[in-house]
Amino acid sequence: MAGTLTNKSCVEFAEALASGQPVPGGGGAAAYAGALGVALASMVGNFTTGKKAYVAVEDDIQRMLETADAIRRRLIALVDEDAAAFYPLSRAYGISKEDPGRAEVLEEATRAAIVAPVEMMHQCCEAIELLEELCEKGSRMLLSDVGCGVLFARAALEAASLNVFVNTKVLTGLGCSDAAKRIEAGCDELLAAWCPRAEAVEAKVMNCIRGGE
Repeated sequence: MAGTLTNKSCVEFAEALASGQPVPGGGGAAAYAGALGVALASMVGNFTTGKKAYVAVEDDIQRMLETADAIRRRLIALVDEDAAAFYPLSRAYGISKEDPGRAEVLEEATRAAIVAPVEMMHQCCEAIELLEELCEKGSRMLLSDVGCGVLFARAALEAASLNVFVNTKVLTGLGCSDAAKRIEAGCDELLAAWCPRAEAVEAKVMNCIRGGE
């Protein structure tokens, strides 16, 4: 891979995503979307900090800004890590099905390809938790940005899960169903816990914006 995807401009990244090349793909897009979601959390925090009306939560805002920065940086890094894991996987698929070593190579590459999207999911859950707190403590002037951020984070969480499940399906086909089930169960737990929480934040923001609160 020439250079890194994350050094591209927004226009260049979108063009690369739209091209016929396999990377960046859904995994990289998921990580990028999650990074945008948590960047909105940072925006809200930076706007809130130092304001007299929010002095009681200043320490919390500073903590959240540090956390948001770490999550954003990790998700951006995962764009390239996801792409890097794809190349060994694509080569493994290219091995002749008659080759007795194909299954072992494919299994190893598939397991490696699962690592990045699983971590994306965990990072997105942290982002949702952060935005949930900002919905209560951040500037009310930027409440819509909290809502946008949590929608991005939830979409990224679900998108990353698809990139896990497409590979656990391969593991199952290779006879690694127990490993696949364990990975899927962990992902299902994250989806079951955090999608409703993200939805609740979005609903609260929508209710406030449209005059219900």
